[in-house]
Amino acid sequence: MRPAESATAAGAATKVVAVRDDAASAQPAAPRRGGGAVTFVRGLPWPALCLAALAIATLVGAIVYPTFPNYDSYYSLLWGREVLDGHLPSFDAYRAPTQHPLAVAFGALLSLIGQDADRVMVWCTLASFVVLCAGVYRLGRTVFTPLVGLAAAALLCTRFDFPFLAARAYIDVPYLAFLLWAAALEAERPRRGGIVWVLLICAALLRPEAWLLCGIYFLWLSLRATWPERVRYAVLAGVGPVTWALTDFIATGDPVFSLTHTTGLAEELGRTKGLSEVPGAMQDFFFNLAKAPVVYGGIVGFGLALWFAPRRLAMPLALWLIGTLTFVMVGVAGLSVIDRYLLVPALMTMLFAAVALAGWTMLRSDGRAGLVRRAWMGLSVVVVAYGAIFTATHVQFGSFDRELDLRGATHSSLVALLDRPAVQDGRACGPVSVPNHKLVPEVRWVLDAPESGVIARSDPEQDRTERRGVALYVTERSALLRQALVERSDDVFDNIPMAGFRFVGASRHYGAYVACGGGTAGGG
Repeated sequence: MRPAESATAAGAATKVVAVRDDAASAQPAAPRRGGGAVTFVRGLPWPALCLAALAIATLVGAIVYPTFPNYDSYYSLLWGREVLDGHLPSFDAYRAPTQHPLAVAFGALLSLIGQDADRVMVWCTLASFVVLCAGVYRLGRTVFTPLVGLAAAALLCTRFDFPFLAARAYIDVPYLAFLLWAAALEAERPRRGGIVWVLLICAALLRPEAWLLCGIYFLWLSLRATWPERVRYAVLAGVGPVTWALTDFIATGDPVFSLTHTTGLAEELGRTKGLSEVPGAMQDFFFNLAKAPVVYGGIVGFGLALWFAPRRLAMPLALWLIGTLTFVMVGVAGLSVIDRYLLVPALMTMLFAAVALAGWTMLRSDGRAGLVRRAWMGLSVVVVAYGAIFTATHVQFGSFDRELDLRGATHSSLVALLDRPAVQDGRACGPVSVPNHKLVPEVRWVLDAPESGVIARSDPEQDRTERRGVALYVTERSALLRQALVERSDDVFDNIPMAGFRFVGASRHYGAYVACGGGTAGGG
């Protein structure tokens, strides 16, 4: 190579390196001088304004759509109430979900409120969704730039599966809030300890997946710790699994009950997958949670971050890898393989997609970096505009309205039917029976009934020939597919009125029959 060509190549390489160094330093361009209006707009506290708008929108949504907890969360309330009543929680109830110690403790606290505790639980979960969005912004701002954080939070709000989880009081939402804030605070000050441990322990008491994160954080801190500090970190990392095992042992006599019960229930409901099926399930779940454009955008954003700011990838990449590894381990262990176990990697995919949209703010506005910045920004504007138009023209917002309305309407319909005098009188004749396990915790909560007071007709341990008491049936089609015919093992005959029972009333979604006195009831 000639000297002149060598000098030219060296100069070009120097410019490329300069662009990457500017990106890695994440120094935003100095604002240009402009008119008073432009200066005023730029000076507004946009993150705080967006958070306030989200909080107001969440509040309005909670009022307009009065939803109620999901199956798992109702059991947390029931178990909490049982503990307050001096009874052991019925973790071994028919098809009961896996217990989560912090959720049970929170359920016990809310049970002090009375029957309205279920609505309060939903409100608390919606509040945790707002906190989660703030955590996503904080992590994006810390690792990349404020605009990347805002873009990531916006993507989270528009992935409607996540706010819908909050509207049904799924514990996944507070779990993610604890986890994202722990990651954000640790990214701000590595080896922070303290509050990061508190958040990780709270997460570990909600989901066992966080045990692995606690263990990794223990190793991370131990690299530069004294032996007494390592012992203290090990104790903190073990709080989650030890508390879980103690809770299981006290309630059932088996310290690993949650593991064995969850595995058996997953097999019964057909939710287990072999190792060969995990990759396909993972792909389907990613596209279901984050949606295809965000997944592809996440791939592009990861590549851009790897090129322009590789040192800033450590935290989001670690969360993505650990979350994905946990999902694979869950599948290998024979536990339920569901999309909610990929929520953390899905959130990190959104963060990477936000880099693709707003990562140009990592570049300076002068020189070659300025050219890349302006081109990147222009392309991002086009992509955002296209995404907004596509969403407005293709997403069926009416389906969200119907789904949220159904969640509140079915509960109101159920309460109205259970409050009828004929139904209340029928309870003196025997337990309340429902088609399968889906309605059991909700009916128990409304009636303040013990485990034996509400049974599922699908339970093989129940006598299918001698039945007395109240029999509830799902009569409305939309509710039928969510509360009676849900699993492959559900039998349609469990939702057909049994002989010997007389009709006593109906509401919009349910019908009630009562049988008292001697005799038997046919199996339908």
